[in-house]
Amino acid sequence: MRKTLITIAIAVPICALLAVLLYNLPPVNDRLAWRVEEVVLKIKYQLNPPQEVVFQPQEQNEGAIPTATLPIPTPSPTEPLPPTAPGPTVTHLPSPTTTITQTPLPEEVSLQGVLYDDQHGRFNYCAPANLSMALSYWGWDGNKDVVGPVVKPDGKDKNVMPYEMADYVEQETDLGVVVRVGGDLDTIKRFNSAGYPVLVEKGTYLRDLTGVVSWMGHYQVVTGYDDTAQIFTTQDSYVGPDHSVPYDEMTKNWRAFNNTYLVIYPQQEEAQVLELLGEDINETSNYQRAALTASDEIFALEGIDQYFAWYNRGTNLMYLQDYAGAAEAYDNAFSVYAGLPEDDRPWRMLWYQTGPYFAYFYSQRYWDVLNLADTTLNAMQSDKNLEESYFWRAKAKAALGDTAGAIEDFRTSLRFHPDFGPALYELELIGAAP
Repeated sequence: MRKTLITIAIAVPICALLAVLLYNLPPVNDRLAWRVEEVVLKIKYQLNPPQEVVFQPQEQNEGAIPTATLPIPTPSPTEPLPPTAPGPTVTHLPSPTTTITQTPLPEEVSLQGVLYDDQHGRFNYCAPANLSMALSYWGWDGNKDVVGPVVKPDGKDKNVMPYEMADYVEQETDLGVVVRVGGDLDTIKRFNSAGYPVLVEKGTYLRDLTGVVSWMGHYQVVTGYDDTAQIFTTQDSYVGPDHSVPYDEMTKNWRAFNNTYLVIYPQQEEAQVLELLGEDINETSNYQRAALTASDEIFALEGIDQYFAWYNRGTNLMYLQDYAGAAEAYDNAFSVYAGLPEDDRPWRMLWYQTGPYFAYFYSQRYWDVLNLADTTLNAMQSDKNLEESYFWRAKAKAALGDTAGAIEDFRTSLRFHPDFGPALYELELIGAAP
């Protein structure tokens, strides 16, 4: 008996050590880490439900300065969504007055050639999987495992921004890309009928790692439509290939992301893509039109849809550098958010859309930047891998004179996103090492 106990006493720690070593092997960890996190998150989210957390702007418009007199700090040339050049899309596009040829669209289109890529088995790999699918249509040879390490250097990064996907296309392939907002159903049909898949960013309700169905951001590649059935055909990395999405569902869910879309194309077809963009060839006009659409929807919608409309108005005004107006729109969005049923609240919003940070910071509402970043990070419970939130909290701390705190947050931002240009730039300005 004693010999057996000794054997067990020796075997148990050895087995535990072997299990730890095995778990930390990259191939094993890559496949199991998200399952372990699932268990941990279930416990933490039950103890502290993130949907109960509400951000309440404190400064409102008291510190806002009219845009005409606002002293705008010089942004980093690589700052994410920089105020002077929002969203690094194609910068060499001309801006003539282009009109869309009024050719009747076919009632049904089905584009073939997209190689389906499943996001499962990798943590939050929606963006790499969908980008690889959109690229595959044009003969690109790769998959999510090729895209992922570039657009998502931290495997647990919560989101890949549209501009990061556009950067990948421009820097890693020989294809061209445009990113625009304010799309509508005809926009998708127009590009599909001309032979171009459309990569859309939208909101949806999916079962998350905690086992709860909740709102989150999602990408889809739209490869066709059917006017008779009133559906789009999408390649959905989460649900499956050739997934049907009703027109009304697309309208509702796409609104959550300002109707953002990307179109990838061969360089020699750029002129055709520009013609299809019509008035949206000019980015300023694109944001102005999208801002008007959001304003109309604010008064036509209610509940969560009205929240998204206010948020979209803020985002479009931010891109147009009307920071005070944008901040006011975001204030209204957060007010609507607080009145939503807890289970309906899109509490992950700042994972995907960071416009409020820009609006509040450039309206000199630094405390609201700090509080918003804290609220966003605290709601995450664990793996707070949001380099943008740390970046903007650092900017606010620096503006308020907390240089040491700013340096710490800039470094944390870099820890979650190595070589993150904006953080490197700000540290260089301060004179601190990364």
